[in-house]
Amino acid sequence: MRKNEKSEIFNTPNLVRLALVAAIYAVMTVLIAPIGYGPIQYRISEILVLLCFYRKDYSVSMIFGCFIANLFSPFGLYDIIFGTLATAVAVIPMYYVKNICIASLLPVLSNGVIVGIELYLCGEPLWFSIGSVALCEFIVVSVVGLLFFKFAVERTPLLKIVGSTKEIKCKTPKETV
Repeated sequence: MRKNEKSEIFNTPNLVRLALVAAIYAVMTVLIAPIGYGPIQYRISEILVLLCFYRKDYSVSMIFGCFIANLFSPFGLYDIIFGTLATAVAVIPMYYVKNICIASLLPVLSNGVIVGIELYLCGEPLWFSIGSVALCEFIVVSVVGLLFFKFAVERTPLLKIVGSTKEIKCKTPKETV
């Protein structure tokens, strides 16, 4: 990491932005608590994980925001550990993926498997938990989230506000030939 890059991460405006995103994630999750936890979970806040595609320091926001949200989980310590781990596994490599559509599948896979196993340890059926969490995550992040970023964020000054110069690239197989 270059010296300028490190000082940019730790400057006050950047820390405030990262803390604000973490807080938004936590509040959005807790507000929809009945559907934010468990085998059928539609965490609308998970749309924010796509920010990690644009800037790697948003990984800190997502991990910390998830940790805070999971403090309120009915699954207690299991969700604090496993849920936060699933988020970390998904968001840390997301910045390095070149295609946002592929990047959006990282949280689908990590949450499906890791949170699915967590729910199994809490008494839920394993394959149902893995499948339902992955499906819900796919709907929220890879469908709703991608549409939101494609039509609301990319076409407004919001991409500049989040600090990115990357464009959303979701090519169909025909477009890549």
